Amino acid sequence: MSNQLAETLGRIGRKINAPAGTQLFRPGSGCDIFIVVLTGQVRVQMVSETGREIVLYRVNPGETCVLTTSCLLTNSDYQAEGIAETDIEAHVIDSSVFKQCLADSEPFRDFVFSTYSRRFADLIELIEEVVFRRIDIRLARHLMKLSDENGCVNQTHQELAVELGSAREVISRQLKEFERRGWVTLSRGKILLENCGQLRNITGEARG
Repeated sequence: MSNQLAETLGRIGRKINAPAGTQLFRPGSGCDIFIVVLTGQVRVQMVSETGREIVLYRVNPGETCVLTTSCLLTNSDYQAEGIAETDIEAHVIDSSVFKQCLADSEPFRDFVFSTYSRRFADLIELIEEVVFRRIDIRLARHLMKLSDENGCVNQTHQELAVELGSAREVISRQLKEFERRGWVTLSRGKILLENCGQLRNITGEARG
């Protein structure tokens, strides 16, 4: 987001603050504001009738929620929920102002639709991952992505299941298999990567 656009949003909108854990929107709720995150992070996820969750994407500083954009453009309700993962500060503008800016401001229009396009591509990739890629490959890749400099991943099995759109039992079973092979060591709320080379091998990535 350019400085010029940030200044424009500051003039036409207002700032809001929300603490970590705040539910910003939920399935079935109406949408009447456009939001751009300034600080913090928002998690957008879907929850099935059986309680299974999947993270669709995260909204980081300088970004906007494309689900909100879609709802504003189509006058429809939300089909997912947005949760503040951290304390957040954001610019919000009313729906009528949003539509006027789309019509009148080329920089604003470019920002909205370029963000929409990038996020749509991310969602297509997520669908491909969930539908077509084996869970052991996806889990290994995710562990490598989350590990710190000591090879430690501080997430529970349930949190990993939500991130990967799977069931906790499936993730636990696969982690137990990784542990049996000596690739990881499991403890409460923590996973230590013992053999990153083998984890890379199953993802098809070259050794680093």
